Amino acid sequence: MISDDRWGIVYCPKHERFRRASRWERIEKCLHDNGVEYDFVQSESMGSVDRLVRMLINNGYKTIVIVGGDSALNDAVNCLMQVDKSVRDTIALGVIPNGLMNDFAHFWGYRENDVEQTVKWLKQRRIRRIDLGCVRYTNAHGEPCHRYFLNCVNIGLIAAIMNLRRQTRHFFGSRTLSFVFSFLLMVFQRMEYKMCLKINSDVIKRNVMTVCVGNATGYGQTPNAVPYNGMLDVSVVYHPEMAQLFEGFYLFVRGKFLNHRSVHPYRTDKVEIVESGRALVGVDGRLMNRMMGGFSITVTQEVVNFIMPG
Repeated sequence: MISDDRWGIVYCPKHERFRRASRWERIEKCLHDNGVEYDFVQSESMGSVDRLVRMLINNGYKTIVIVGGDSALNDAVNCLMQVDKSVRDTIALGVIPNGLMNDFAHFWGYRENDVEQTVKWLKQRRIRRIDLGCVRYTNAHGEPCHRYFLNCVNIGLIAAIMNLRRQTRHFFGSRTLSFVFSFLLMVFQRMEYKMCLKINSDVIKRNVMTVCVGNATGYGQTPNAVPYNGMLDVSVVYHPEMAQLFEGFYLFVRGKFLNHRSVHPYRTDKVEIVESGRALVGVDGRLMNRMMGGFSITVTQEVVNFIMPG
């Protein structure tokens, strides 16, 4: 029988050659120094987090901590949403940021370089019930599917940049440098898509550069979104002139994305994407490759127990 105080940890190592062992050793030392009882399993591939979280749930762990980034957290919450509500309500999800993108952890104030503080906060087990966004779509076989998300859904240019950024981060190491390089590469690619969107009472039917639907900060594109008000923030960006594009990038980096004249913000509980012009779609930073036709995005209120800083 697993003690309720014992943590189940899923460790998702970064794809780096030299720092894997030292990173885990530092985390392990912090756990021991704070008297945390735990068992840990290591994720070996992108698809293994779901299986490992399910194993921890089936073995009775009440605190599950993901040592990873946005994609790993996404896998964890989608696994939690597959179990009975009576079971899910007894489980608290925590994070020690360790991914290529840790936007959801940053929203709460968790930082990669402060493992000691993160472990102390997690040990306090201060829980808040949070919302999840949900994408409902049809797959290549014509079957209805859905995917939950913590942070955001990106459609268009930013989805392509985030995909490229995941790759370039291996070379640059720096979050900002990889984004700058990815942005410069994508400037010379196709930057607008013929879309049809329904948001509240508005129907948007025109060329759009990128759309972000945020349950949280959306990598800076929905900076006012919070995962506990039952609403989604939406930023629709029309195609600006080249000078405005670089101005928009500057504002994005400075955290003032909504101030750009080409950005049109909305707040809603549902978005319908009738047509997306074959734009790439990213969910919590990971591309969705099997979506066919239109899709909808809604919010599901207060469904996951998340451990927030004390």
